[in-house]
Amino acid sequence: MVKGSLVSVVDDDESVRESLPDLLREFGLRVEVFSCAEDFLASGQVEQTECLLLDVAMPGMTGPELQRELTARRQEIPIVFITAQREEAIRSRLMAQGAVECLFKPFSETALLEALKAALQVR
Repeated sequence: MVKGSLVSVVDDDESVRESLPDLLREFGLRVEVFSCAEDFLASGQVEQTECLLLDVAMPGMTGPELQRELTARRQEIPIVFITAQREEAIRSRLMAQGAVECLFKPFSETALLEALKAALQVR
């Protein structure tokens, strides 16, 4: 994993947006945080983002919809989905559509670190 890589977190859950950045910085990563997919797309950070930690279910544009939009824009950002929906069918579908990993909330620091390592190797 490359220290200083930019990971963007897109999640409508305020507790996730508050807790994840500190942990990611402990891993040596740079972090940008967004409460919705639309804010991420409008941020100017899309091209710099080396990994996207993306919630599945959000108001407005969902995580999978953002994934499709990025594909349509030819923005190939490795995605690690995070979701509270503990359904293996959702995980399987997201993985089949190109996600690096899909973690069920709450997830361990180890699981997150492994997913980030895999995603940042893809880039």
